[in-house]
Amino acid sequence: MKRRLGITLLVITSLVLVAVALVVQRQRTKAREAAQIETAIVIRRDINATVQATGIIKPMVGAEVKVGSRISGVVRQLLANIGDSVKPGQVIAELDDAEFRAKLNQSTAALAKVQASMEYARVTLERQRALRERDFVPQQEMDLAENGFRVARAQVEQAEADVEYARLQLSYTRIRAPIAGVVASVTTQEGEAVSTGLATPTFVTIIDLERLEVDVYVDETDVGKISVGQDVGFTVDAYPEADFAATIVAIYPEAVIQDNVVNYVAAARITDFQGKVLRPEMTANALIRLGTHPAVLAVPSAAIMRDRGQKLLTVVERDRLVARPVTTGWSDGGYTEIVSGVSEGERIVVSRPEE
Repeated sequence: MKRRLGITLLVITSLVLVAVALVVQRQRTKAREAAQIETAIVIRRDINATVQATGIIKPMVGAEVKVGSRISGVVRQLLANIGDSVKPGQVIAELDDAEFRAKLNQSTAALAKVQASMEYARVTLERQRALRERDFVPQQEMDLAENGFRVARAQVEQAEADVEYARLQLSYTRIRAPIAGVVASVTTQEGEAVSTGLATPTFVTIIDLERLEVDVYVDETDVGKISVGQDVGFTVDAYPEADFAATIVAIYPEAVIQDNVVNYVAAARITDFQGKVLRPEMTANALIRLGTHPAVLAVPSAAIMRDRGQKLLTVVERDRLVARPVTTGWSDGGYTEIVSGVSEGERIVVSRPEE
């Protein structure tokens, strides 16, 4: 009997010791996990929202001009090469003008002839008027003299127009730069015959490198956040140390679809070149600044969990952790604005060990 009682007590003691060991182990595990939980306080701070996108530098409308000839002829002299800087009105090419000078001379001679005829008609008219006043000639002769003078004057006006047209055609033999810029391409050569029969032949293409923009490709999920007037900062691989600035001036209504990705183009006029020379087709890494929400409730973005389309924060309430649904606003990447769900000063879990 005593032996059986001893065995029973031994078993009970062993079970108690095991239970105590399990409790201690569990408490140690909880303590270790609690020590590994990273928490943060809900605070107020400014949230500067941005949208990251890729862009391409392009000439603005009117900053790239294809310069051609308005008349047919042979290129006598080409005065511009690729990379040359040109000013407005600068001659960049000349056509053979012999034919056009001959036409101008011909028109000028024709003008001189009709001017002489008009002068004779004027003198005749004055003579007939004097004779008519003294009743020496009939009215019919007077009318004929007036009509002759009117016809001669019309012929002079026509001849003057012909001279002006011939002079204008002659001026077209000198091709001038319409804008300031850099010659981007040359598509003709000296001695080449050009014809304007179907289309204006292009001699050179000029780009004004001071009037450039960045075409920023914005993802369809972000296009609703951007608007005209927002600031854009960007960098290019050619000058990695320089931060350039631009301003959005237009948002294109049509989408650009590539590899099943939908983007919308926001055209941003470059406002700060940082003293560098940017060129069309350079790739730009752009950051669109949406604005600032000042002094809003904010938490580390890593603390926000998602479950079935709902956003949650794990809040520390005394000795327990409670998942609480929240409504978020803007995010600057590191921090996210909290519109509702938690209060300032509450402690939330940022991360904890995997279970």
